[in-house]
Amino acid sequence: MTYQELVEKLPYSKPFLFVDTITEVSDNHIKGIYTFPEDSDFYKGHFPNYPVTPGVILLECMMQIGLVSLGIYKLREQNIDLKNNATVAMTENNAQFFKPVFPNDKITVVSELEYFRFHKLKAKVKMLNAAGDVVCSGVFSGILKSN
Repeated sequence: MTYQELVEKLPYSKPFLFVDTITEVSDNHIKGIYTFPEDSDFYKGHFPNYPVTPGVILLECMMQIGLVSLGIYKLREQNIDLKNNATVAMTENNAQFFKPVFPNDKITVVSELEYFRFHKLKAKVKMLNAAGDVVCSGVFSGILKSN
């Protein structure tokens, strides 16, 4: 599975796709990149005079790269179609925020697998800004299953 094929299997589309590319993947980790476009609708109302990416959007980005993309890779042999016939659900998150993310910021998400059993995935995920500073980090878990 190529990095592009992995992104194409995600059950999201613009404007709710927060993955530009996957740069590394293995059975135990994944790394991906996303740039937050300055014309994203959420900037219009989230501190309009000083737009900052909402924390819930940062969490979604971390989940899309750090959990769902990694889960798709781990399930690659099972041919599960998350776009048309599956359920993806976050079951737990514990995140801490350290720095803001602004319009046009390019971030990197790095995820290290803790476990994957019965289609439940748990991973340590961190988001880094272009300077390599940790923006936010946490432990996330979710379920990926076919309907």
